[in-house]
Amino acid sequence: MASHRRSTKPRLTSTGRIPAVSALAATAAAAFSAAPAPAGAAPRDTPAEVRAAVDRLYTEVERATEKYNAESERHDRLTGQADRLRDRVARGQQEANRLRGSLGSLAGAQYRSGGVDPAVALLLSSDPDGYLAKASTLGRIGDRQAAELRALAAAQRTLDGQRARAAEKVAEAERSRAAVNRHKKAVEAKLARARQLLGKLTREQRASYDRDRQRASRDAARPSAAPVAGGSATAPSGYAAAAVAAARQAVGRPYIWGQSGPLAFDCSGLTYWAYRQAGVAIPRTSQAQRHAGRQVPLDRARPGDLVTYRSDASHVGMYVGNGQVLHAPYPGATVRYDPVGMMPGAVATRV
Repeated sequence: MASHRRSTKPRLTSTGRIPAVSALAATAAAAFSAAPAPAGAAPRDTPAEVRAAVDRLYTEVERATEKYNAESERHDRLTGQADRLRDRVARGQQEANRLRGSLGSLAGAQYRSGGVDPAVALLLSSDPDGYLAKASTLGRIGDRQAAELRALAAAQRTLDGQRARAAEKVAEAERSRAAVNRHKKAVEAKLARARQLLGKLTREQRASYDRDRQRASRDAARPSAAPVAGGSATAPSGYAAAAVAAARQAVGRPYIWGQSGPLAFDCSGLTYWAYRQAGVAIPRTSQAQRHAGRQVPLDRARPGDLVTYRSDASHVGMYVGNGQVLHAPYPGATVRYDPVGMMPGAVATRV
């Protein structure tokens, strides 16, 4: 089983993605409550075709969201690495300055006694590598001083290189995240098309569609996705029980892409946030969450286990017992309970 760091200071949201959640939730709700078609207007698509089209779009949104989340997590990680490298460079520079200060005192003493040793003068230069290249002078200083200078010069070169590489990685992550945002906009255009299709339904057809959505998940009716009864109703650990308790508090909060609580969530944002409340750090994306612990048979799932879906693990929920998962389903919906077998390709992972 993979090890997990306990978080002493939970980070409830992803960087820069929580502002104006209320407005986002209102927009999401409005987006999926299109007005019925005018009297006498015949829809070009049947309700079944509308459902299939919207379901495809929801799947695309989830996959794009998880890609965005992965790039955002990578960006945050690279930024942290760059910050740590800059700190190391600063500490290395302080040590170099300390050594030069010590040698400066030695040079002052030599000057007062009649002259400065050329070796000391070279040590005081701003080019320690240039000094080290003059191997003939190394015998004129102590072995310890020479070793310290070598180490400092090497560290400075290494840290400068690491800092440059970190900056390149951060720039790459920013470019990737920008690409994900462009993809997200394309998906939003498809969602706008889905809203147009929903708007062509009669009032009765739309009401029936909404009732079906509220009653079960979009894939629960598939024979291959029949509900599976889980194992023990007891969580396997105290932190798993705490994560379940946190997830239950989120019931009714809106699905908003890219959000990880506390006011709105996407699918992996909910599970990420719930385990954060329990003091455990798990990965941010559903793909990584599939491998965040030990996989167990679905019929032995216990409360707190993560259940990922589809072959690409593009959706995730939390098993809560009684054959149910808690999850953030799709845009326009809220966090809710559904059968654990609601989608194909279910895999249970014990954190």
